[in-house]
Amino acid sequence: MSGQSVFLVTLLVDDYDRAKAFYGDVLGFECVEDTPLPDGKRWVVVKPKGGQGAALLLAQSANDRQKAAIGNQTGGRVGFFLKTDNFARDHAAMLASGVRFLEEPRHEVYGTVAVFSDPYGNTWDLIEHAPR
Repeated sequence: MSGQSVFLVTLLVDDYDRAKAFYGDVLGFECVEDTPLPDGKRWVVVKPKGGQGAALLLAQSANDRQKAAIGNQTGGRVGFFLKTDNFARDHAAMLASGVRFLEEPRHEVYGTVAVFSDPYGNTWDLIEHAPR
């Protein structure tokens, strides 16, 4: 098949505005949509500014099962990967904004990477790929 791409991934959160503040104010993502829906729900989509690839649908948990999955949507594995063209710049900015890194940056054959956690406990790789 051709002409397909993953464009949106759901991320369970406890509160729309808290999640928008972290992804927007701390990580610098842009909010591309925030539309009210029935029953107090919202369609909130954020994505890295100028970035290509999938956006995140911030979905406020609606029941106990969803609340239990917040921060553990991938069973404890790194589930999200934030690609950058300048690791040092973004790593420093994220540290200054209070992002909690779980390790020091490391240089691998595929690039420079460090794992960080969002406020919910989801783990992310900040990665700058090595030149090919």
